[in-house]
Amino acid sequence: MRGTEMLQEIRKMRFEEVYFGWSESRLNQEEAARILGVCDRTFRRYIDRYEEAGISGLSDKRLTQASFHRAPVDEVMAVAERYASRHRGWNVKHFYSWYQRDGGGRSYTWVKNTLQSRGLVSISAKRGAHRKRRERAPLPGMMLHQDGSSHEWVLGKKWDLIVTMDDATSEHYSMFFVEEEGTDSSFQGARDVILQKGLFSSLYTDRGSHYWYTPKEGGKVSKTQLTQFGRAMKHWGFK
Repeated sequence: MRGTEMLQEIRKMRFEEVYFGWSESRLNQEEAARILGVCDRTFRRYIDRYEEAGISGLSDKRLTQASFHRAPVDEVMAVAERYASRHRGWNVKHFYSWYQRDGGGRSYTWVKNTLQSRGLVSISAKRGAHRKRRERAPLPGMMLHQDGSSHEWVLGKKWDLIVTMDDATSEHYSMFFVEEEGTDSSFQGARDVILQKGLFSSLYTDRGSHYWYTPKEGGKVSKTQLTQFGRAMKHWGFK
């Protein structure tokens, strides 16, 4: 039996085990999908195909007919399994950084397409002409970028990771976990950088309420009604 065929059979047996657990209410749909390393939507498609055509309905012709130029099936499955089991909810950019650190040799586009084709990440809408990528700052220290990322970093524990980094080089100057992103965490990130590197020229952030006051929901942020953090940035002369 060829490797692709063996992987197909393993996938089928694994699905049947999970399917019976789901049908007997020992697993809910989300848990079943997570075990298989797919999204809820893909699991529902598997159910429909299985109940309509039996176990043969799960055969993936894309895998059995994979061309010479495509990545090995076990490599595709390994990347998808890693994302589903350890990094679910991460955006592709963050996941790709971990993929490279672990020795992954594929391109960012290949990883993105692999995750999207298996329903693990959504396909983003195409950027319009008014949403072109912002150019990075030309020199270190000219602009910092601060942002928070909420994720279940440890099983059963969801924290916000606050990162303050240099926009020109992507060097991370400050990283720490907090229960919830807010004014205190913003000040702590800025303080860490100033103590290590000195004053910077400007700071780039999202539209979080601790950074900016937005008079009208969905509207522009106010440049005159400042938050506590905004007043501090203005007082220190940061843009």
